[in-house]
Amino acid sequence: MNTMNGGSAEKMTVDQKLELLRTKMKERGMDAYMVPTADFHESEYVGDHFKCRQFLTGFTGSAGIAVVTMKEACLWVDGRYFVQAAVQLQGTSVKMMKMGQEGVPSVAGYLEAEVPENGCLGFDGRVVNALTGIDLEKRLKEKNARILCSDDLVGEIWEDRPALSMEPAWALHEKYAGKTAEEKLKELRAKMKKEHTDMYVLTSLDDIAWLLNIRGNDISYNPVVLSYVMITMEDVRLFINEAVLNDEICGYLESMGVVILPYNDIYKEAGALQGEKVLFEREKGNYALYQAMAAQNEIIDRMNPTSEAKAKKNPVEVENEKKAHIKDGIAVTRLMY
Repeated sequence: MNTMNGGSAEKMTVDQKLELLRTKMKERGMDAYMVPTADFHESEYVGDHFKCRQFLTGFTGSAGIAVVTMKEACLWVDGRYFVQAAVQLQGTSVKMMKMGQEGVPSVAGYLEAEVPENGCLGFDGRVVNALTGIDLEKRLKEKNARILCSDDLVGEIWEDRPALSMEPAWALHEKYAGKTAEEKLKELRAKMKKEHTDMYVLTSLDDIAWLLNIRGNDISYNPVVLSYVMITMEDVRLFINEAVLNDEICGYLESMGVVILPYNDIYKEAGALQGEKVLFEREKGNYALYQAMAAQNEIIDRMNPTSEAKAKKNPVEVENEKKAHIKDGIAVTRLMY
């Protein structure tokens, strides 16, 4: 549950929060700090723990990117939110940047212009995808500017921040999935072999849920479990908060040879890899994880093979989609009446 309605942090104004953030930035020598709308898995929708941009700016839309410098704060929103953002930013010093409008720079273009020579851009590397991070690296290199991506500064000023979700996970029966996780892993390893990769690092939650036939409730209206997966030809390592697993799902996972490890250990494990050919989709994986692996390993940037595989519905899934549409139609009809 979101606890932002209580506590001292919520009583602060947006501008007070921005000044606290600037104090943290100054301590670390940062000239700009970027706050996207994302979790550690580049999910389209995020749980309450990850609503840093909302906390900082007061804008509650599902998409937007905030950038704070020492002289101004800007919020990029798309056309869906021009009216909402104008209302919610009223009375604050945050400037709305209308994406796609003439004369409005992109976030990357703005940072390229505003970060000074020998300057520093900060962001939490776990909530920025690797593709974006690499692009910003290249843009700032010409100015001899650096990126500091190890600090979650908004988290440092958000005193009553909601905890990471720990909703119970469960295994999805084959009668709904139409294919066992063992079958999916076998097909995946065949794809890995074709790509000449030793390891597949998967961070997107819908892909993980599909691959292992597990479900959860860590994001509203998205049946996913906060987790990461590392897959080799020999083993599967699942990084997850063990508190969400009961004996039944633990037994299910262990029966497939899945090794269960603490959620945040993914970064330590990734940093320990050496000389591996790692299949990792940079657009779906976060920058911090990429940075942990890139120096000592060869990164094979391909679309997640699980994304393509889960798009091909088997007969059981097709039949269950039909049943779901019928139930949905009944619900809509009842609402109309």
